[in-house]
Amino acid sequence: MDEKTLSLEEKWENITLANNFIFYKVMHTHPDACKHLLELLLHIKIENMEMTNEDTLIIDHDAKAIRLDVYVKDSDHVYDVEVQVVNTHDLPERVRYYQSVMDVDMLKPGQTYDELKDSYVIFICMDDIFEMGLPLYTFKYLCKEDKKIELKDRTFKLFFIAPLCAKMIKDEKAKNFFNFFISNRTGDDYTC
Repeated sequence: MDEKTLSLEEKWENITLANNFIFYKVMHTHPDACKHLLELLLHIKIENMEMTNEDTLIIDHDAKAIRLDVYVKDSDHVYDVEVQVVNTHDLPERVRYYQSVMDVDMLKPGQTYDELKDSYVIFICMDDIFEMGLPLYTFKYLCKEDKKIELKDRTFKLFFIAPLCAKMIKDEKAKNFFNFFISNRTGDDYTC
C-alpha cells in the first residue's frame, strides 16, 4: 500500500525504531535500553553512564550547532548514536563535524588534551552509504604510508547498515535488534 494513502493511524502502526523521533524518545525514556544497545553494538560493558539532556551542542554563536539523537557519557567515553534513514551523501563530513563539536564540548579551559575521552559516533543507517555490501563499517585513522601505524587518537566512527546487519551478522542478539529496528519484529527480551 502506498504511504500517501495510509491513514494517520495506519502510519503510526507501521512506524519503527528507525524513525528519529521514536528512536530519540525510546532511548531517552529508557536509559537502560540505551546502555544495552551501546553494549550490544560495541561489545563493551558500561558501568555507569549519563544520558545528557543537552542534545543540541553549540560551540559558538557563529558556528553551526548540532542536534544529537542520543548523546551519552561515561567516565572514559562519549557516545553519539544517530539514526539515518535516507542517504544524504554527507555522512562522512557530518561524522567529522559531530566528533569535533563533541571534543570541544568535552574539554574545559585548563584541561589538557590527554583528558579527552574516547569518542564514538555511531550511525545506524537504512542505506549502504559506502555501497560495498558490508553490514558494518568501522573507521579509525591509519598512517597512509604504513597501515600498521594507528594514530591512536581514540576516535571511532561506526556505520551500521541495519538491513545488512539483520541478515549478515552472526551475533543473534544484535541481529534481533536490527530486525526489530527495521520491522518491529521482536526476537528476544530486549526487543519485546
